[in-house]
Amino acid sequence: MRRTIFDLDVLRTFSTGMELGNFAKAAERLGRSTSAVSAQLKKLEEQAGTPIFRKAGRGLALTDAGETLLGYARRLLELNDEAAAAVNSIELEGWVRLGLQEDFGETLLPEVLGRFARAHPKVRIEARVGRNTELLDRVTSGKLDLALAWSAGALTAHCVRLGEVPMCWIGPAEGPIGWHAASGEPMPLASLEAPCLLRSAATKALDEAGISWRLAFVSASLGGLWAATAAGLGLTIRTPIGVPAKLRPLTPKALGLPDLPKLGLVLHRAEAELQPAAARLGELVLQSVHGALQERR
Repeated sequence: MRRTIFDLDVLRTFSTGMELGNFAKAAERLGRSTSAVSAQLKKLEEQAGTPIFRKAGRGLALTDAGETLLGYARRLLELNDEAAAAVNSIELEGWVRLGLQEDFGETLLPEVLGRFARAHPKVRIEARVGRNTELLDRVTSGKLDLALAWSAGALTAHCVRLGEVPMCWIGPAEGPIGWHAASGEPMPLASLEAPCLLRSAATKALDEAGISWRLAFVSASLGGLWAATAAGLGLTIRTPIGVPAKLRPLTPKALGLPDLPKLGLVLHRAEAELQPAAARLGELVLQSVHGALQERR
């Protein structure tokens, strides 16, 4: 049986192109010609021994094998970069203070902190999960080095815009929803306490669509909101990131609900030039978020 050894440099081109949605952009970012990138992709298909791309209109889409390979490519590159950081930054020390919204607490946080801790065991990390307003206040006051937060336009001096994520209506994964706009009954809304960017987006969309609503449940925590929504106390609005298995995004038209806008995602930084430990953790957060956003395209 032929032993396949994938070229990490080729995998990086592949992963970057899929992340950017365009291999011409990948060539520019990686400092290569488009012909060199094309040659790398041809080499990758030869190494894989099966087609990884298929025609999709004027562009390319991944085959099932391509989707599988992309997942492994990201994992291999992450491990490679983690190993390189561990070897070249053995003496990295210090203290990093990271803030995250609750949506990322059970998904991004363990993965990022685990990779960082393995590569930099001498760095101490203080992680805080909090609401948007609290995180921004702590970054601007210097109490956090980094904060990953949703944004409806509010930016800080040294932030990095990561992209946009679609908001969606969310209900129980099983059983009937028990409400439809045609019923004329107010929509039962489950929400976090105000101020909340997503709560404001939900009520604005409902008001503009002429759909009456009522606050059926208000929670101080995302865990409480998930539990209430799963129990059928009301429908809520979040993004697809971090939605537990007991819940599911809903098709708006099926219930007569309005479409929702996208929500910005921003990495806020306390300073333009962070200390080495904070800068490295910021890089890992950016990599993880870009991967999560790519998977949801």
